[in-house]
Amino acid sequence: MKLLRLAASLLCLALAPQGMAAENQSPQKIIALAPHLVELLYSIGAGDQIIGTTDYADFPEAAEDIPRVGSYAGLQVEKIVAMQPDMVLAWKTGNPVADLERLKKLGVPVVYSDIVTLEDVATELRRLGGLTGHKDTAEALADTYSAELQTLRKTYQGRSPVTVFYELWSRPLTTVARTAWPQQQLTLCGAVNPFRHQPQDYPQINLEDVLLKNPDVIIQPDHNGKTDIDGTNWRRWPQLKAISNNRLIHPDADMAHRMTLRALDATRVLCEEIDKAR
Repeated sequence: MKLLRLAASLLCLALAPQGMAAENQSPQKIIALAPHLVELLYSIGAGDQIIGTTDYADFPEAAEDIPRVGSYAGLQVEKIVAMQPDMVLAWKTGNPVADLERLKKLGVPVVYSDIVTLEDVATELRRLGGLTGHKDTAEALADTYSAELQTLRKTYQGRSPVTVFYELWSRPLTTVARTAWPQQQLTLCGAVNPFRHQPQDYPQINLEDVLLKNPDVIIQPDHNGKTDIDGTNWRRWPQLKAISNNRLIHPDADMAHRMTLRALDATRVLCEEIDKAR
């Protein structure tokens, strides 16, 4: 929450008259092709420079009014070109490659976001600040984010292990592993994911495998503020340690899964909940 309060304070400074005069000398029309990019741009005070985005970009509330130009499945290339953006911010692993190549061939400047680790959020903030004319705000947020992330790591370093199962999807039953974003959060919290060494970041597994591992905690993220009605009903197996000890955790999926400042707050809450199982 401290980080979000700082973001709000810095945003107010960025929107002050003297700040506007300085930052709007070279305004840019930006199309941001991922919800996390929209959120990061708003956090540094560049939200009013966004002229287009994709589906599910819904935070902050003002982002819901931004015109849509596609989704993860496909981009409206002609519409994007007609909007004459100064820059298209693309998600390296979340946008259709063929559509991005078409945009580049049509002369549209494409800049890629490639956040991989929790630490990369600070790096991306600084980069976006430099690109959009909001360097000072971005630098301050990045410094605070990095410091709080380091503190969080130290807090849970060396804690006793807790076996945790992360149900990303229920049909088919999918979890996290290796370098997946939620797996990084589990590692930071000192949680042990019995499926972390699977060959893919988001492996599909059998329900029987989960029952066999008998986790101390089960995580089922809520989507759009609601519990997934299709989620596995783990209470059918009261012998599970997670169920017998009432250790079902339901983090906000948007906060936890998006690569933004809010992910740090979601991770902090997740660590606190996992810590209760120790």
